[in-house]
Amino acid sequence: MIDAACDEALTEAFYEARRAELEARLPKKGRFRHCLGVADTACRLARRYGADERKARLAGLLHDWDKGYDDEGIRARARELGLEVDPFVMERMPQLLHGPTAAAALGRAFPQLPADVLRAIERHTAGAAGMTDLDMVVYIADVIEPGRDFPGVAGLRKLVGKGTLEELFVEVSGHVLANLVERRRFVHPGTLEVWNYYIARRKGLDG
Repeated sequence: MIDAACDEALTEAFYEARRAELEARLPKKGRFRHCLGVADTACRLARRYGADERKARLAGLLHDWDKGYDDEGIRARARELGLEVDPFVMERMPQLLHGPTAAAALGRAFPQLPADVLRAIERHTAGAAGMTDLDMVVYIADVIEPGRDFPGVAGLRKLVGKGTLEELFVEVSGHVLANLVERRRFVHPGTLEVWNYYIARRKGLDG
């Protein structure tokens, strides 16, 4: 029964229904186009690295489900959903809550959604230690989809297929972190933990 429900969530009909809902709930049409770009990019990355293409496409589409909320709105959303949130993030970086709130809200509204799809949506904003291939695919796709235009993005796109998925994730997340520091922006409290986790893995693999 559970497998059948998950299969229903991965049908084209389910995807198209959520696509229509997403377009209606995102007031900025550029944001909707971004979601379509992430869905397509995530699907291509999944194909390249052996992850589930249907799950990657769906998670990519839905990753910004809650992006239409302003700061106060997303704080209220997190409280309403009963999420445990780092106080610093709640106060200073509320827009990073849209990943966890989307995952929680979508899980309630559509219990047939696979758990790993929801987890990839939850983790796309700040990453996590021990990310799955699907998690990394969605995170990377969010950064390098064709609509993104920032210094260094072309170089990141050229890295696709040049190494492992984890190596690509480290390069992309490192670029994001360096960009935040350079621009004197706040950094999610968990970001350093994630960075150290993957650098430690790389050093361990390197001997």
